[in-house]
Amino acid sequence: MMEFRDLKTQYEKYKEEIDAAIHEVITNAHFIGGKEVAELEQQLADYVGVKHCITCANGTEAMTLVMMAWDIKAGDAVFVPDFTFFSTGEIVSFRGATPVFVDVDRDTFNIDPVKLEQAIVKTLEEGRLTPKVVIPVDLFGLPANHGEIAGIAEKYNLLVLEDGAQGFGGNIKGKRACSFGNAATTSFFPAKPLGCYGDGGAIFTNDGDLAKLLKSLKIHGKGEDKYDNVRVGVNSRLDTIQAAILKVKLKAFIDHELDDVNRAYQLYNERLTGVVETPIIPDGYYSSFAQYTIKLKNKEERDELQAKLKEHGIPSMIYYVKPMHKQGAFSDLQFTDDDFAVTNELCDIVLSLPMHPYLSVEEIDKICNVIKA
Repeated sequence: MMEFRDLKTQYEKYKEEIDAAIHEVITNAHFIGGKEVAELEQQLADYVGVKHCITCANGTEAMTLVMMAWDIKAGDAVFVPDFTFFSTGEIVSFRGATPVFVDVDRDTFNIDPVKLEQAIVKTLEEGRLTPKVVIPVDLFGLPANHGEIAGIAEKYNLLVLEDGAQGFGGNIKGKRACSFGNAATTSFFPAKPLGCYGDGGAIFTNDGDLAKLLKSLKIHGKGEDKYDNVRVGVNSRLDTIQAAILKVKLKAFIDHELDDVNRAYQLYNERLTGVVETPIIPDGYYSSFAQYTIKLKNKEERDELQAKLKEHGIPSMIYYVKPMHKQGAFSDLQFTDDDFAVTNELCDIVLSLPMHPYLSVEEIDKICNVIKA
């Protein structure tokens, strides 16, 4: 059976290093806050090109911690793409604030800057909510249009939180994902470009005061030590074992995995251009390809193709079946469906194909031959 994201082959390749890293943590018995955590944070900060990396329990908590640190609360508006995973909107509502969903660019799947500005202006005119934050998502590995978003945020005095859960490893003209905005977050969920063997997340920022506050908030609002609690926080730490695994995987990620996943992208594109709509990577952008997502003509064609791939033992996924503005959890919010024409279409026509650094040419040929047929 073909793997959608092949973590088994990756483990076989790095079994010795991963086993040794886990064994060392177990031998030292320093399971919470072991040296590997601080070492990983330094390596991640250096790679991304920011001063501070704060690891935590998962990518959702990473965003929640930033919302807490920025004191986002009831009456605040936070702008979020309509075409993304639920957690980007959930962390806003969790704080009592209101997510304002924004349609996306059909080519990149990322938040549309023009529609973002329109949504901010509309929110200001309505006067019920105070615009505070925009959360651009680096969807499928491709960084959002951070240049234009930064300009809009500055114009309306908004904070920017880059949701780099899928974007880690991507870049715009060499500036790496998770280095944009006032802060950025990522996820180490196993299927992400850089994943651990459980849950994990991280926050990136150049703001020293914010970093200090986040380090307190993630450990019960600690002051000088864990029994000196100066504020109400949460319990959100990355386990030492996961940090040890991630140190091994980060090296592999930098050494060859990013290159290999982009090679797979080129091979797919060579075979599928003109057959289906293939991913578009704008000039100067580099994707870490959390997903390789094609577009079909309509829902029927997409669903038929997915069934056909399954018949041939080829896994595929639909990210995302339902837009944010149609999620039951947000049913109390008022939206005009016409404002989300692109997202509504994408939910019907997208299909993500197997994508990972260990995909063979033979596997890509098999997948593409079924699609062509």
